Amino acid sequence: MFGGFSFFPPVIKTLLISNGIVFLLLHLFRGFTLEGMPLYPVINSWFALMPLGQGFLPWQLITYQFMHWDFWHLFFNLVFGVWMFGMEVEHMWGSRKFLIYYLTCGVVAGLAQLLLSPIFEPTLAPTVGASGAVYGVMVAFAMMFPDRLIYFYFLIPIRVKYFVMFIIVLGVFSVGGPSNVANLAHLGGALAGYIYLMVDKHRLGRGSFKSRMDDLRERMTFNASRQADVTNATVYDIKSGEPHKTEPPPDDPQKRLDEILDKISRSGYQSLTEEEKKILFDASKRMN
Repeated sequence: MFGGFSFFPPVIKTLLISNGIVFLLLHLFRGFTLEGMPLYPVINSWFALMPLGQGFLPWQLITYQFMHWDFWHLFFNLVFGVWMFGMEVEHMWGSRKFLIYYLTCGVVAGLAQLLLSPIFEPTLAPTVGASGAVYGVMVAFAMMFPDRLIYFYFLIPIRVKYFVMFIIVLGVFSVGGPSNVANLAHLGGALAGYIYLMVDKHRLGRGSFKSRMDDLRERMTFNASRQADVTNATVYDIKSGEPHKTEPPPDDPQKRLDEILDKISRSGYQSLTEEEKKILFDASKRMN
């Protein structure tokens, strides 16, 4: 556990493992043939995202997200993208919402590549990789923690909102270029993430305490056995040995909870003190 959260939350762990297995299997099949024909191109034609009119099949909008061309393509998408930016997003949202968001961004990214590449790209080719979904994850992280610092090339500190804006603008100017990068898929995933978050924000309603607590309840991954051991502390008078009656705190509990939720939005759950975590936990139990 990492500050009360898992270092590899369930969906991200599954994505890392499944993408790694698919990568190994695809490279293993490169050496096999089927009736004299290399097996890899056959698999590619069934599961990579083929251009419209050149072998496109509906399930490819999902399967292409799990295929990567080489090790570095896999590494930067899954480690630098999904794990680095997605770990905290999954904890804040919960695994189910994160998985739906991730796959939605990937599907919309694929649709953008299918529909727009015949217009803007000089050549049409199969598309593979989770980059479109990764761009959606980065947009979510940037909107949740806009002022969080990351280190570009591990040296240059930059606020995540500026980093994400930079790579999106770079993608816009790269559309139609000579590289084999699916820039339209990247932009489609980023746009899908932005629209999803705007709709979700409107649905939850800004400033609604109940919606924020309902959303938070799924984020908190307390171990059930630890919850069973949690009891309210009792303070005893040192002279009489009788329980000491404490006066309720003068501050407004609602205001205190809002401050804690705002702190999570700014700096993440790990930044909370033990007292703040207990207040949050007690509030979550009362809402159950």
